[in-house]
Parts: sequence; C-alpha cells; structure tokens
Amino acid sequence: MDLSPVRVRFAPSPTGRMHLGSARTALYCYLLARRTGGTFILRIEDTDRKRYVEGAEQELIDGLHWLGLDYDEGPDIGGPYGPYRQTERREIYQKWADELVERGRAFHCFCTPERLEQVRQEQQKNKQNPRYDGTCRDIPLEEARRRAANGEKHVIRFKMPREGQTKAVDVMRGEITWEYSQLDDTVLLKSDGLPTYHLAAMVDDYEMKVTHVIRGSEWLSTFPVHVNVIRALGWPEPVWMHLSVFLKPSGKGKMSKREAAEAVKDGHSIFVMDLKDLGYTPEGVLNWIVLMGWGVAEDDVMSLDDMINRFTTDNLNPSPAAINFAKLDHFNGTHIRLMQADDLAGRIKPFFEREGYRVDNAKLLKIVPLIRERLVTLDDCIPFAGFFFKDDVSPLPQDLLAKDLSPAQSADVARKALAILEALPEISHPSAEPPLRQFVEEAGLHPNQVFGILRVAVTGQKVSPPLFESMEIIGRETVLARIRRAVDMLSGL
Repeated sequence: MDLSPVRVRFAPSPTGRMHLGSARTALYCYLLARRTGGTFILRIEDTDRKRYVEGAEQELIDGLHWLGLDYDEGPDIGGPYGPYRQTERREIYQKWADELVERGRAFHCFCTPERLEQVRQEQQKNKQNPRYDGTCRDIPLEEARRRAANGEKHVIRFKMPREGQTKAVDVMRGEITWEYSQLDDTVLLKSDGLPTYHLAAMVDDYEMKVTHVIRGSEWLSTFPVHVNVIRALGWPEPVWMHLSVFLKPSGKGKMSKREAAEAVKDGHSIFVMDLKDLGYTPEGVLNWIVLMGWGVAEDDVMSLDDMINRFTTDNLNPSPAAINFAKLDHFNGTHIRLMQADDLAGRIKPFFEREGYRVDNAKLLKIVPLIRERLVTLDDCIPFAGFFFKDDVSPLPQDLLAKDLSPAQSADVARKALAILEALPEISHPSAEPPLRQFVEEAGLHPNQVFGILRVAVTGQKVSPPLFESMEIIGRETVLARIRRAVDMLSGL
C-alpha cells in the first residue's frame, strides 16, 4: 500500500440514524488517513431535503466523537476547503453544471414529471429498462438557455455517450466494464437548483482535493456515471473503494427494520448511539466492525492504535459480511477486561446514576475488580452490583432457603452466622471467612448452604460478586442489618 498522505472524506446524508455501515466507512477512512499521516474530512451531504431528518447531523457528529474518530475538517470545525455542508455550496455546483453544458456533456431537460412517468410506464410495459428517452438531448444550447432564462422549469442531465464501453477500477474488485447502452442520462442538477449526489459528490471531492473515495457498495450501480462526470471535466480520478455489504445475522439479505427492532429486544442494535446506551464501548464496537470486511483474523483484539498500525487497503474484502452480535459481545467484554480500574469505574458510573443510585467514587473503585470479569456490557454493572448502592435490599423469602434445609433450619443457620459476624470488630474478607468456614465444617453443612443464605441476605440476589469482598465494601452495620432482616423473614416462613 502506498503510504503517501491521503485526503479521505466520510460523507453521510443526514437522512436517518448513524448505523454500523456508516460507522465502518468512517472507520476505514479514519484508519487510512491516520496510517498515512493524511487528512480525514467530515462532509454532510444534505441536498436530499425530502428525506432530511432533524437532528441526524448532530447524531453523526456525536457518533464519530464517541467512537474516537476525530476528523480534521468538518462543518463544525471548518477547514481550508469549506463549507462542508452541501446546501451551503449551491453556487459551486451551478458553476460546474454550466461548465458541463458548455462542453456539450450535459443538457437542459424540460420534461415534466408526468411525461417522464408516462415514458417509464411504457418502457416497463414493453419490458425495457426504464431510462430517459432523450427528448431534450439535442435542443440547441441557445434555445435551452433562452427557455431556462424565461423561467421554464428544468433540470440539467448528464449527456452519457450512446455507444461503446466505459471502464473504471475499484481497488477491491479490479477493473469493471459497462456498456454505454445500459447507462442513463442522469440528473445532475434538480429543478430547485440543488445538485444530486452524482454531481455534488464529484465536485466536492475535486474541490476538497480528495485522493481516495471509500464508500458503500450501493454506489457501484452509479459508479460509471461518477467516473464519466469526472472525466468529462478533465479532473484526476480518486482511488475508488466500494465496501462490502452488511448482511443480517442469518447471512441472508440486508437487515430489515423488523429485524433491527428484534435485535434491540435482545440488547443489541445496528445504530451507533443505541450501542452506547446499551453499554457497549467504542473499543468493542470498533474492534467488531473493523473485521467485517478486513481480511485479518476474525478474533484479533485490537485498540484503535493497533488498527492504525496494521491497516492496509490491500486486505479489504468485497465479500458480504454477516452481522454477528455474539462477536460484538465477545470483543466488548474483552476490552472491558483490558481497562484500568479507574477508567472502567468512570464508564460504569453513569449507568448506576441512570438507575437513580448515588455513587461513591471510592466505593466504586473497590467494586470494579470484583465485577470486571463478569461484564459483557457496561450496564451489566446494574444487576451484578446495584445492591452496593441501595439503602436496603429486598430478597425473595424463598431465595433465602438453603438447599435441603427447612425454613426453620435455614433461619437457624442465618442466626448463627449473624452471631459470628456480630462478634467481629470489623467485617472483612480475612476476618469473616475463617470463622464462617469453621462453622460450616462443625455444623456438617455444605458451604453453598451457609454462604448461599448470606449472599441472598446481603445482596438480595442469588448471583453476586465474591461474598466476603462484597460484605467488606458494604460495611459492617449494613451487612448485619440485612442479615437480621433475613433471619426475621425466614422465621416467618
């Protein structure tokens, strides 16, 4: 791979939420820029006003920042080639559309939507591929200009050659050939003066000196239009890469809205900011998506710096990649276990606070080593460790019963364990475990019977972090109060 500094752009449309496909495109752009000491640009392609969604641009920006994919130029930070929103660049597109018309490579089209729809229906009835029928292609330029100046509604279409072939190279797929007879006279400038993607993106890539275009495979069908627009203007072509398609977990077809909704029920999502709210880490998400289309070992655990150091476009793979949420869970849990205690404490604290808990930072730092190995997502801290921050816990009476012991016997065990702990000046792992284990042995009981009662009494749940370390963190008086309550509950059964 050539390591000369590149200029790459992530150019999303604010027409919906930031999803995994967008995140992966942004990641690959970022990695290539950082690997080569180049520039990573955020450009907002907002010319589709019918599909524009309020707040979508901010979600894109927030998603990039959360993932740690900080850009060098963009709509909110500026740069030498701005503006970075396409709706703010209208005059630039008009200039280049006029240039194409002047060169005879584009034309004014005055056909009404009704006429175009009628032509399309006729073509479908005759089993022809729907395409523009060329009605306005040969209107003399002066006549077209006069009609446009008189206010006649029109668009500007690209004048695609009618005969021969066009070829272009995609880094991941090699040379691709298209017959001109299969290509259309695509609209470049709409009647409202705003450009379509086919003009705007090409103009912006040229004006912003973009060297490498990394984008989704959905643009392959219009790839020949784009290279022809660039060539018609005599511009240098960027290096093209069309990334692989994401498939739903079954591997059959793209993810639908229904399947996306089902994933959320299982604690997963295809939307980046949902993943943040669900307790996933940027490290886990990035490690997961970077491998969906990058031909390296699928279980490689990598930091963002590792990815930068290893990234090469030579390993990008055009084969479709199935979304596998089990791998996301694997990578997320792995990265959680690699975190320093203070870092992890800072990340799980908001999840406790979201549940209404008042969190003591010193206590939280003691809890982290006890729960780290059990966490798959950050919000797993709530079921594992919420009891540390509760004033009281409410165990189910039946959960306090030890296996093979009656309520009365279980109450007696709890009462004797309570007496042992009450005799201790402090409750810690070193002070509490030896006398309680001695009690287990002398009473002829199984450790799970005694410690199971205590675990439920102290934490309110059957599964918890290590018991003695938990009691030490909770504190002597609270532990004793919770066990006394458990004794009362068992005595009342």
